[in-house]
Amino acid sequence: MEKGEDALIRILQVEDTEMDQLIVKRALEKSKLKTLLFVCEDGEEALNFLHNRGKYASEAEYPKPDIILLDLRLPKIDGTDVLKEIKSEEKLKDIPVVIFTTSEQDMDMIKTFEEGVRSYILKSSFLQKTAEMEGLIEAIISFMR
Repeated sequence: MEKGEDALIRILQVEDTEMDQLIVKRALEKSKLKTLLFVCEDGEEALNFLHNRGKYASEAEYPKPDIILLDLRLPKIDGTDVLKEIKSEEKLKDIPVVIFTTSEQDMDMIKTFEEGVRSYILKSSFLQKTAEMEGLIEAIISFMR
């Protein structure tokens, strides 16, 4: 990704709940960021996207994201397993990952930080407070510097 205010930020959101997909999309639209948002609805699809497999084979159409918003509770392959694969792959491990989840379990937080996530955002606080949306945008901006 290019640095600077006009840089396009490629974001991969891995989320199976349509409402949560829309909330993030709207938060990004309200921001002044130039973003390209890709959405995968399960862990298997996310890994196919990241490895340019199957329908995501074209690296031009499906480039490496600059940041990943990852839910932990996903169909097919759980978010914690997706995170482990991202952080174990040489070509992916440098991508900042932000956990965006309903899980308030301490063990989930500890495990994901041990795996190398940059931030852990609870959906409940995000959805209740507009300030949390701004916090998400600020977090994305900070990772891009």
